[in-house]
Amino acid sequence: MYIESVQLKNFRNYENLELYLDRETNIFYGDNAQGKTNILESVYLCGTTKSHKGSKDREMIRFGQEDAHIRMMVKKDGLSYKLDMHLRKNKAKGAAVNGLPVKKARELFGIVNLVFFSPEDLNIIKNGPGERRRFLDLELCQLDQIYLSDLAGYNHIVNQRNRLLKDMYANPALKDTLDVWDHQMLRYGKKLIRKRQTFVEELNEIICDIHKNLTGGEELLQVIYEPSAQEENFEELLCRNRDRDIRMKMTSSGPHRDDLCFLVNGIDIRKYGSQGQQRTAALSLKLSEIYLVKKKIGDTPVLLLDDVLSELDSSRQTYLLDSIHDIQTLITCTGLDDFVNHQFHINKVFRVVKGEVFNPVQKNSKQN
Repeated sequence: MYIESVQLKNFRNYENLELYLDRETNIFYGDNAQGKTNILESVYLCGTTKSHKGSKDREMIRFGQEDAHIRMMVKKDGLSYKLDMHLRKNKAKGAAVNGLPVKKARELFGIVNLVFFSPEDLNIIKNGPGERRRFLDLELCQLDQIYLSDLAGYNHIVNQRNRLLKDMYANPALKDTLDVWDHQMLRYGKKLIRKRQTFVEELNEIICDIHKNLTGGEELLQVIYEPSAQEENFEELLCRNRDRDIRMKMTSSGPHRDDLCFLVNGIDIRKYGSQGQQRTAALSLKLSEIYLVKKKIGDTPVLLLDDVLSELDSSRQTYLLDSIHDIQTLITCTGLDDFVNHQFHINKVFRVVKGEVFNPVQKNSKQN
């Protein structure tokens, strides 16, 4: 699978842009705040319907404009797919595949599998559980359309239940309707718990060896799924916490409060790990994501690297670059020195300046 081309109109700081990408390595370089990351964001948005930064649609539309368009041509299993995304300031986004409108996001997910790696991801271990849940959900949604549907259903139910808990303060009689929402919450929630557990088990089969290689065999990394409620006791926990939920006016248990624990040689590095350990574990996590997608779909995902190399030391740069030689990769950076120093094979180079992309240069041999 690979992306053939990307077209942008009024997206972020791009008025009009048309890019033809190489099947292997594509470098976008230039000073900070020129629009390099915006290109990666557009690709991720077009493939998943979501910004990797969680940005709202109206925030991604060029200043002074009412809408924005993204078009992406994708080649997969010998077939071509045209993905269109239409962002509107005051309406829901629209999407189409090969000219046919898409009514639900799950119809778009999985056409192109994307792994996004940014400097912020290096902090996923030490940051709050919300970011670790987001990692779980974004990956599972790309791999499993049913999970995407169940997640949307669960989130809707939790929001409705929380609204009901607030409304009960003024109208206690509404308590009689809680059972209806609880039943739906259990139906969706148990499916999420089950699939997250399986995902983490499969992740551990891959991440252990990657982390060993990154640390010269000195560290053993294990990812532990920490569900707020187990599948078998979710109903009991929901009933037990009902009075507390009513007092707090929010739902206190369920998959929306899950977390991941990262153990290095048995130590929880979320709390007790050094910054170096946390960053190495995060790198292992993102590399594992690549291999897990490959194992699941029998094809390589497209890798988006947003100025990550500058955040890694030389040995980790080398390991990362050695791991992506057979994957279509879009890389942003401020300069080409790191690639030259590592004699990394570059296929296409783009220079980005103030929302314009200049003079793509073909590179067909290793940099000397």
